[in-house]
Amino acid sequence: MNLVIASRSGLLTQAEFHRLVDVPPEAQWFANLASVQTRRAYQADIKAFMAFVGIQSLEEFRTVARGHVLAWRADLEKQGLAGSSIRRKLAALASLFEYLCDCNAVTHNPVKGVKRPKIDSYEGKTPALGDAQVRQLLEAPPADTLKGKRDRAILSVLLFHALRREELTHLLVKDFNHQRRGVPHLRVHGKGGKLRYIPAHSITLRLVSEYLKHAGHGADLDGPLFRPIRNQMTGDYEKGKATALSPGGVYSEVVVRYMKQLGITEGNMGPHALRTTAATCALEHNADIAKVQEWLGHANISTTKLYDRRVSKPEESPTFRVTY
Repeated sequence: MNLVIASRSGLLTQAEFHRLVDVPPEAQWFANLASVQTRRAYQADIKAFMAFVGIQSLEEFRTVARGHVLAWRADLEKQGLAGSSIRRKLAALASLFEYLCDCNAVTHNPVKGVKRPKIDSYEGKTPALGDAQVRQLLEAPPADTLKGKRDRAILSVLLFHALRREELTHLLVKDFNHQRRGVPHLRVHGKGGKLRYIPAHSITLRLVSEYLKHAGHGADLDGPLFRPIRNQMTGDYEKGKATALSPGGVYSEVVVRYMKQLGITEGNMGPHALRTTAATCALEHNADIAKVQEWLGHANISTTKLYDRRVSKPEESPTFRVTY
């Protein structure tokens, strides 16, 4: 489902013009998805549906009926998938058919009327860390090495600003300490190309400044802020070859690495747990949930509510009020 233009001059050739006229609406829908993460997830979902019903070409979507969708839902349930996963897959298919309806490529959306599984809980599946765990995690990287300084800065950005790991890897040097009304901000490139500005925490300002001073790329304003250590040790960033630390690197080399050192190994522990932790902590300290929604970059406040773990704070349980 790729929509590719290969004109060398930057202008469409006559052949390219006629080829685009014939682009199926299904391919147009896919090309119109702004978020890379959404595109990747929806592509997998649509491919899974195509494989299940035996669709070989995009044009065959016009033959899909509600019975096909119901059979697919039943198969997904039989696989034991979580209700949230099934809902997302049906949402991907519904989004495609809504677009086809708008283009008059189909007469109706066969996903409409297909009931979607209830969400097990209004609380998300990702856990949050306790305050003591957060303090230990921030102190876990060594303070006297380049990697340690980088990792302390990364953990600080995640825990004080609730960034997604992809957002963290997209930060440029010039996005750090961006001044707005005299207050240092992080300029964050979020999902769907949305830009937001988050006031920078004083601890993060200090840790990132220490990292940049030690790494030596503070003047490379258009370069990535957080980089693999091998680039910084070889000096490749000075030759214009700097690459950003990958989302996988944030997960394995930083967050999970130090969590394991501290014995934090329960399920779903990773960078997203730090985002949940930051949101929960902000709400616990009376941050307005609408402001937290904006801070997290959520389009819908119902998504923000999934990050609220205040009701599950174990130390406030009646269990610890019982004495005999």
